[in-house]
Amino acid sequence: MYKNKIFLLLIFSISILFSTVNTSLFAQINTIHIEKKEDDFSIHQQKMNRFLQFLNYFYVDKVDFNKIVEKGTIEMLKELDPHSTYIPKKDVVRTNEPLQGNFDGIGVQFQIMKDTIVVVQPIKGGPSERVGIVAGDKIIQIDDSVAVGKICTNEWVYNKLRGPKGTKVKVHIKRGKEPKALEFTIIRDKIPINSIEAYFMVDKEIAYIKLERFAQTTKEEFEQAVRELKMQGMQHLIFDLRGNTGGFLSAAVDIVDEFIEPNKLVVYTQNNQNYNRMNYNTRFNGVFEKGRLVIMIDEYSASASEIVSGAVQDWDRGIIVGRRSFGKGLVQTPTMLNDSSQIRLTTSRYYIPSGRCIQKPYEGIEDYSKDLINRYNAGELMHADSIHFPDSLKYTTTNGRTVYGGGGVMPDVFVPMDTIKVSDFYWQLFRKNIFNQFVMSYLEQEKQHLLATYSNFEEFYTNFDVNQVILDKFYDFANSEGVKDTFVFNFINYVTNFTKQYNDSLNTIYVSLDEVKNNRQYQKMLEQYIEVELDKYNKQQKSFDTEKYIKKQIKTLIARNLYDASKSTKIWLEDDKTYQKAFEIIKDVSLFKKMNIKN
Repeated sequence: MYKNKIFLLLIFSISILFSTVNTSLFAQINTIHIEKKEDDFSIHQQKMNRFLQFLNYFYVDKVDFNKIVEKGTIEMLKELDPHSTYIPKKDVVRTNEPLQGNFDGIGVQFQIMKDTIVVVQPIKGGPSERVGIVAGDKIIQIDDSVAVGKICTNEWVYNKLRGPKGTKVKVHIKRGKEPKALEFTIIRDKIPINSIEAYFMVDKEIAYIKLERFAQTTKEEFEQAVRELKMQGMQHLIFDLRGNTGGFLSAAVDIVDEFIEPNKLVVYTQNNQNYNRMNYNTRFNGVFEKGRLVIMIDEYSASASEIVSGAVQDWDRGIIVGRRSFGKGLVQTPTMLNDSSQIRLTTSRYYIPSGRCIQKPYEGIEDYSKDLINRYNAGELMHADSIHFPDSLKYTTTNGRTVYGGGGVMPDVFVPMDTIKVSDFYWQLFRKNIFNQFVMSYLEQEKQHLLATYSNFEEFYTNFDVNQVILDKFYDFANSEGVKDTFVFNFINYVTNFTKQYNDSLNTIYVSLDEVKNNRQYQKMLEQYIEVELDKYNKQQKSFDTEKYIKKQIKTLIARNLYDASKSTKIWLEDDKTYQKAFEIIKDVSLFKKMNIKN
């Protein structure tokens, strides 16, 4: 008995000793691991420095270090993730402008038509509008430089018209039937880049807002739009985030704050290397915390757009309509390098309130870049049941609805992509800029008459019609520009595509010259192929109402030039299936109750 007690005591003592030693050993190993990690980094750093020094002093020819280092930086970032990027010094300012919300310039939207700069729209409240420049004006001289001909490229125009706030630029304008050029001296100023592309009342109670990007001015723009819309009777909102690729995280949090009461989690970010977590909560009473809310998303809605739509979905604040979003759940932090170039490095993942990360897998960069094509080929953009989420990525909203992570935000109501292709004639008109050119020409003659007849956009929207007289003028104009509604039989294209499609079969059939001489199967196969293709072409032309869309495009462009450009979007949305579905849903009070959505 005594011996057994000694044995048990001995075992107990050894176990304590082993536990102590093991803990101590773990601490030593952990310290060694950290030191080793730092040593490894130091070795890699010295290695790069040594290589550049060796290259500088001993390479046989002169080395372009700017080219080598920039290319090397780009290639190294490719080994990390798809969203860590390098921005050269020359591109930093231009790249950041859309998110900063402004740039210095004269404030015009322009297009180059036939080597001539045509003002599409002066920016509201900008320096060009203040001095009297209007849509349709042709800029023929900038300071002492003639602004017509091959010299007119977008880059050249940007360099000539942009400049520091307070500096002057002199432009000569050709306007309509004016016999002489008009001269304007414009003082450059800060030009706003709007986050909100369009907003208007759909009916007496429902409003629509289209957000283009999440920038520094997004919160202010949104609040101003909502204030104006509420004065017009707004009670419910269709919020369009389709095609919105993101922007500032803080702007996304601000927008969610407008929809959801204070002290609610919007998103948290976490670095998986140092486990640093940052929570972002709503803080204020928002401008639209009450009222039915529908958010539209699609496969191009990414990053900040997914934070907003995901948080609204997780808190059961609104209904999400459209197609599965892009799936970008990575946060980039910019850092300036010593030559004023910039790296945007992925520093954390973000997680929305339910705990889900919506970042899609990115093990293969090439596969990642083809993700949207793969979705299309898999039928996902046309059929909701083509999308499969594993149970491991299942989460729940506040009210218990099932949602999924790991690859974008899945909408509550799926709307398939519109796969109707435009006719060749319409595509030619669009590609050769016939619509813009015609509308500019038409307004030179009719602008004052139209403004006298339709004093505001709503009157124009309700009563103006692109009649047969206008259509005939348009077709005559298109014809004068060499664009006709004719079918061109291109035999070479058919043969080329045929041989590509049936390459293996043809190589099997025609193995020698004798087979070519004696076998007429090729001609039959080609004839059948062309007949099938022509049939597909004819069906495609019939499925697209070309005249309807020509009328719609002309009316939209006229409205954009005569009135507030943002309102012209209303014309184009008339045939938008996702928008139509959103409008149907927002009127359905019973659906909001059934889904237990706050409103």
